[in-house]
Amino acid sequence: MERRHLLRGAVVGAGAVAFGFTMTRESFGYPAQTGPGPYGPLRAADANGIQLPQGFTSRIVARSSQLVAGTSYRWHGAPDGGACFADGSGWIYVSNAELSNGAGGVGAIRFDANGGITNAYSILSGTNRNCAGGETPWNTWLSCEEVSRGYVYETDPRGVNAAVRRPAMGRFNHEAAACDPVRRVIYLTEDETTGGFYRFIPTTWGNLSSGTLQILTQTGSALRWVTVPDPSAASTATRNQVADTRRFNGGEGCYHRGNICFFTTKGDNRVWAYNAAANTLEIVYDDNLTANPPLTGVDNITGTPVGDLYVAEDGGNMEICVITPEDVVAPFLRITGQNSSEICGPAFNPAGNRLYFSSQRGTGGSSSGGITYEVTGPFRTSR
Repeated sequence: MERRHLLRGAVVGAGAVAFGFTMTRESFGYPAQTGPGPYGPLRAADANGIQLPQGFTSRIVARSSQLVAGTSYRWHGAPDGGACFADGSGWIYVSNAELSNGAGGVGAIRFDANGGITNAYSILSGTNRNCAGGETPWNTWLSCEEVSRGYVYETDPRGVNAAVRRPAMGRFNHEAAACDPVRRVIYLTEDETTGGFYRFIPTTWGNLSSGTLQILTQTGSALRWVTVPDPSAASTATRNQVADTRRFNGGEGCYHRGNICFFTTKGDNRVWAYNAAANTLEIVYDDNLTANPPLTGVDNITGTPVGDLYVAEDGGNMEICVITPEDVVAPFLRITGQNSSEICGPAFNPAGNRLYFSSQRGTGGSSSGGITYEVTGPFRTSR
């Protein structure tokens, strides 16, 4: 209880903190507590082995090593981070391939206005362990290599323009990226037990060929961004080049909305909120700070305009959990019979009524057995 009260009130940095979505969200509500979700309890597993709330349905849209229905594209193994992009009256879902030895890359599935699959194709190949990433305001997908001195690749979801390597964004064990269009920076997480939290400031917004890589530092209660001397990490890892670097235990997904970049750390099962306007850092969720924690093995994260956060599990019991603006955490769905897998790439279509995600290793626990799903239903668009 002492730790619970200590961390509940902890604010690192100076200034008042206001969390704005479609409403004011005050920091004293953190960390989120276990409670009933906005959609009710999970029902029995459906034919795809997914437990969902009343009114929601699932379908399988792709399986690793198999052709995507109606196309000539064989879906990649180990599907990981993903995002959706508007495409006329339809949309495109992109998905990373977390495969080693040059077998990584990114695949894409194009959907029409009714959710029908019209095409599937590769938009990046020949890379290594493409884990997570992030979409940009100019509608490209940043695919991040989760290897020592890994790169960020900028890709075109439509497959028209060739993918481009972006070394200015730093070479490290990349995980995810999230863009802040107001401050014109891109936040980056690092999957290391002593990893950093970064921001990249492009020389020209919309052009990632050059810019400044910075890392978050902490001295006492003060947070400060400091430029990384050598983003190429030619002799020293980026996370070890700056004094007083704020360390995070296994950075995973990140998602930006308003003034806040939400990001997760798997080593301590936490969701964090960095508020750029107030320059503060808070714990949104910690599985040690709530009774019967539903969310463990925190990994990829996404959100909705009404302020709900959806966090996928790597481990735990294969759930995607929702954290509401009222700071309640509850399961939204559970995949059964796939305990040797992890959930990756949660992303909503532009209308917000379809959620895409993958089970990276499916029922057999192999990267060649990944399954990519769609869940449709009455996701809330107002509160």
